[in-house]
Amino acid sequence: MEITFLGAAGEVTGSQHLIETDSRRILLDCGLFQGADEETRPKNERFHCTPRKLDAVILSHAHIDHSGNLPGLIKAGFDGPIFCTRATADIATMMLRDSAKIQREDARYLAKKAKAGDPIPEPLYDESHARTVASRFEYVPVGEWETLGDDVKLRFHPAGHILGSAICELELLDEGEWKRVVFTGDLGRRGKPLLNDPVPVERCDVVITESTYGNRVHPPAGDVKAALQRVICEASEKGGRVVIPAFSLGRTQLLVYLMNELRNENAMCRVPVFVDSPLAVRLTEVYRDHQGDLDEDVRKTLEYDDDVFDFDGLTYVQSRDESIALNHREGPFVVISASGMCENGRVVHHLKNAIGHPENTILIIGYQARGTLGRQLVERREHVYIHGRRRELNAKVETINGLSAHADAEDLKWWFSELQKSGGCGHAFIVHGEEGGASGLSKIIEDCCDNPPVIPQFGDQFVI
Repeated sequence: MEITFLGAAGEVTGSQHLIETDSRRILLDCGLFQGADEETRPKNERFHCTPRKLDAVILSHAHIDHSGNLPGLIKAGFDGPIFCTRATADIATMMLRDSAKIQREDARYLAKKAKAGDPIPEPLYDESHARTVASRFEYVPVGEWETLGDDVKLRFHPAGHILGSAICELELLDEGEWKRVVFTGDLGRRGKPLLNDPVPVERCDVVITESTYGNRVHPPAGDVKAALQRVICEASEKGGRVVIPAFSLGRTQLLVYLMNELRNENAMCRVPVFVDSPLAVRLTEVYRDHQGDLDEDVRKTLEYDDDVFDFDGLTYVQSRDESIALNHREGPFVVISASGMCENGRVVHHLKNAIGHPENTILIIGYQARGTLGRQLVERREHVYIHGRRRELNAKVETINGLSAHADAEDLKWWFSELQKSGGCGHAFIVHGEEGGASGLSKIIEDCCDNPPVIPQFGDQFVI
């Protein structure tokens, strides 16, 4: 069996891992590389897995850095099934069509602003490719082995990262011997609001694990609510707006849920809150449709609150005109808008109009990859470039890390200690992390592995 790492290797985005046996070629995830377009576009345009020869894709969850280049894979000739949970299929169907739409809109915007002779990149794929992806989804029930052929079985376990996210457990027959491979996808946190905790697995031959926060510990969730209240109230007192870049999937629903809790506790400033993302509106409906997959606290809240994703003063913005109107609105308010790393979508326009004014606050609530506008804001650069123009950063920048959907060092240590109780793993490959997170996790899990953990780089191939 050979494993080749074609994305999220030595970095966070672009998750793609190719597994080859004597009879199968299976791709784990097919995500977009995110960051500066001049750096990521060449990576996103070219596949190194020979799409036409793939037997299947196994999708851990619907975040764009894990699913976002599935339409590109279809465009490049892949014609096999895509296995995932039902919730992931429902979410990814929306996410990928939205990704295609955003690419088209951004290309039009850049073309309008470009000077004569400036190159204008074309979208990587269009909505027809995204629709084809949706037709290829095949659902696998969580917690049950699914036989995909005489030589391969698949089982999903809850990962606790976002709705539908799964730890992928594969049994593969290779040269007459069964091998067990576990791909964590993105592990979530224990005790995190909305979702059930990640589930440990038993002894395996190979584990491919994320390491985003492998060297860090998140603050307690209770501190997050207090910080959220503080940031909003301080901005309100100055008459400023709070712009919160948030992924439409997962982070927006969690943020609204926590604000709803604050309102139920009469602990939140009474300022208008706007969710400016049509996609987030549709995805919130998916969360409502899959309430049975949410945790016990949500079910208890629903006994006295008929909607955990709504409260007095919250408005879900749909139209472009409504979004534009927010940039001219007077007085304090909060706007939650996508994308979470500030690379595209409506939040870029809100940032463009907000960052020049010191009374405003930019609230960063999640990980920002190197090269993204979000990372530049976290680093508090004196100026940033938005749509090709230099903008002075005068707004206050706040960061709340406790909302992260990723397991931190303590969560990862717990998950691997549970794996160790059943015999650990033969080989561990650490992906989806920058150098600090990956090396930090390597030290945590070394006693769990028969062999020293490996931190692969792009293109590295290993024979098991």
